[in-house]
Amino acid sequence: MPFNVRIRRSRILIAVATAVAAALAVALILALTVTTYDHTSPRAARGKASGSVAGSVDCRKAKCVALTFDGGPSLTTPKLLDILKQEDLHATFFVQGKGHIEKYPDILRRISHEGHEIGNHTWYHEVLTDIDVDDARQELTRTQSAIEKITGTRPILMRPPEGRTNRDVAKICRDLGLAQVLWSVTAKDYETTDSALITKRVLDQTHRDGIILLHDLHKGTVPAVPGIIKALKQRGYTIVTVSQLLAPAKPQPGMVYRP
Repeated sequence: MPFNVRIRRSRILIAVATAVAAALAVALILALTVTTYDHTSPRAARGKASGSVAGSVDCRKAKCVALTFDGGPSLTTPKLLDILKQEDLHATFFVQGKGHIEKYPDILRRISHEGHEIGNHTWYHEVLTDIDVDDARQELTRTQSAIEKITGTRPILMRPPEGRTNRDVAKICRDLGLAQVLWSVTAKDYETTDSALITKRVLDQTHRDGIILLHDLHKGTVPAVPGIIKALKQRGYTIVTVSQLLAPAKPQPGMVYRP
């Protein structure tokens, strides 16, 4: 084969290899950046919805933030309920099965009776993306049934442990009629008993249409709540449940809501 032909063929092969490598790189970037589940923000959900809002709070007009609590009910929950009742506020409680719903059914009944929103936070608090699909489904269905048996109402919201979800979890949630709710504010109250620090972390992170995550079972959290509520009100926030934050949009099963 003539030398110039070999050179030309080599150049063609190099060009082809370079193009293939570039295409693979683009494909890899897309695979890493494309979200594997449907998601939206409270503000975007409201913007696509029409109609009126039931109740006195319209978060299209008011400066709203949702207050949520994970991991209960527990022995500290009644004190929290007393605080919320005194402040005439409602929150969203993502409750857990083992050691909580099964242990404190009367507290869960009180949460419901006093008008708070109840969501599903699984039975054993397993990370749903780390377990078998059938086991993940059982984590949610068992909790759904327990909540409905005690309160008479089946939740339409859930919060995945550690906020970890994927396409399989989204499908399970669609099947069970559950919307997934993440958060924008975390005090990491599981790592401190310092109520002042918990308060500071919440206030530093809170913005309009945010979702605050706290855990009512941790020692420093409930004592921090009065100060958090007072400061949020002073800053012009209206404290609401997750469903109020979304209204007039309705939570869509399987959808991930994150500010």
